[in-house]
Amino acid sequence: MFCLQTHQLFRRRRIVMKNMRIKILALIIFAMVFTAVTPAFSAGEPILVGGNYEMSGSVAAYGMDCVRAANLAFEQVNAKGGILNGRPLKLVTYDNQSDASQAIVGTSYLINEEKVVAILGAATSSLSMSIGPVVKSREIPMITPTGTNPKITQISGFIFRACIIDDFQGDVMASYAYRNLRARRAAILIDQSSEYSKGLARYFKQRFTTLKGTIVAELGFLPEDRDFGALLKQIRNSKADVIYAPIYYQSAGIIVRQAREAKMDLPILGGDGWDFPNELSLAASPKALNNIYYTNHYSADSTSPQNKAFVQAYKARYGQTPGGVAALGYDAAMLLVDAFKRANSTESNKVREALAATSGFSGVTGTIRFDKDRNPI
Repeated sequence: MFCLQTHQLFRRRRIVMKNMRIKILALIIFAMVFTAVTPAFSAGEPILVGGNYEMSGSVAAYGMDCVRAANLAFEQVNAKGGILNGRPLKLVTYDNQSDASQAIVGTSYLINEEKVVAILGAATSSLSMSIGPVVKSREIPMITPTGTNPKITQISGFIFRACIIDDFQGDVMASYAYRNLRARRAAILIDQSSEYSKGLARYFKQRFTTLKGTIVAELGFLPEDRDFGALLKQIRNSKADVIYAPIYYQSAGIIVRQAREAKMDLPILGGDGWDFPNELSLAASPKALNNIYYTNHYSADSTSPQNKAFVQAYKARYGQTPGGVAALGYDAAMLLVDAFKRANSTESNKVREALAATSGFSGVTGTIRFDKDRNPI
């Protein structure tokens, strides 16, 4: 299944596309360029996995959800006796501060100093692309939970992802705008600092124009911008039927609020970067969130046994319902655990081969296998 979510006074509807699982919906500081050697461990010694996440900074909500989910996954595995003859899993986190240079430093630190055998992270596309060359040089497995830019896995055969990619969700949202919302004229707002935003905008534009729609405005901004009045005025003058804003939740909430304050009631569309409804509601009133649609990987309302168990455990552990980022963070961690078990090893090449051979993995976001580019299908 594939899920589009909309806010109507906080009552969510889901438009589900048949036969698709619930989805959608370089700066190198230093890197040792020799192959990592995995030391021999005795039974019971922890398996160290690096978590390079955005735990502070502009997208801290993403990173913290990934941390919580990965820790929950490892706690559950450890409670059942661990893996590989009783070895527990330990998540060694590094806060990359939502900064590319820190993400690169963190990857090298986790590999060189902490001796981790794999990397989970980063949460965003831009930072995942930044750390990719370090992972490539060290030939260590990496799974990004939520890095959706197609270029990420092209960096190295050791890089995998748990999420669907941008060309898919951009295509689906453009089709939904044209066919379901009857939009013929679209304006696009792009975060110029974000590979995620630029990539999604490009795929939306390609599909929308193929359907004979017209892009009447493409306007850029930076994440620190807070006044969108001039951009919204240009969009009003363009006579757009919809706004597509493939950006992160912080800017999305501000744009929605300011658009509604300017009496612009047209549909506003987003990507999976909007998947923090509580954060959106802090920036925009419930009424302002009418006529809002965004693509997402996951619904906590899924009735699959895997998802029911995950939601129950996550609520019990953290007191909140998991969103898409947490679900993908959990699946990424469990995909790695599954690969360790099937490889019967933590040696890099064996784990990479096991990940690539993944088939029929029952995750909370759906059943997963990887294509030749290490993207989940």
